[in-house]
Amino acid sequence: MSGTATLSTADTNPINRRQHERFTVSPMYCPVSLRPITEDRFSYEGHAYDVSEGGVMFEMDQGFEPGTGVALQITLPGDHPHELDSDRSIYVMGNVIWMDDSEPGPVRMAIAFTRFARFGDRERLLRGLSRGTLMRRAA
Repeated sequence: MSGTATLSTADTNPINRRQHERFTVSPMYCPVSLRPITEDRFSYEGHAYDVSEGGVMFEMDQGFEPGTGVALQITLPGDHPHELDSDRSIYVMGNVIWMDDSEPGPVRMAIAFTRFARFGDRERLLRGLSRGTLMRRAA
């Protein structure tokens, strides 16, 4: 494969301080499973609102304080119904960077990725983001 597209916005918008372009996903079409790094099982489930090469914003019933180290499984929406979830799932390690539990109901959070957990996860994420099925999110 010749060169991987970088999804950086740092050079195109000097006002935007984000390093990576964000992509919006329709609620309920991008499930996430989370486990604090102190636990062995993915026991918490929710769904993503946007995702980038460097992080994800999502909601779930349980909130986690900023700074909490977590492992996350993100299953990107697929183009074809015959795609296996394993072809669309990305595993990452990261830290909660903000949490909003000010409203009743699900808690919104964002995680900054610190590393991809499996070989090929970064490339799988970039492929999913560059597929053209997700909308670019405004800064």
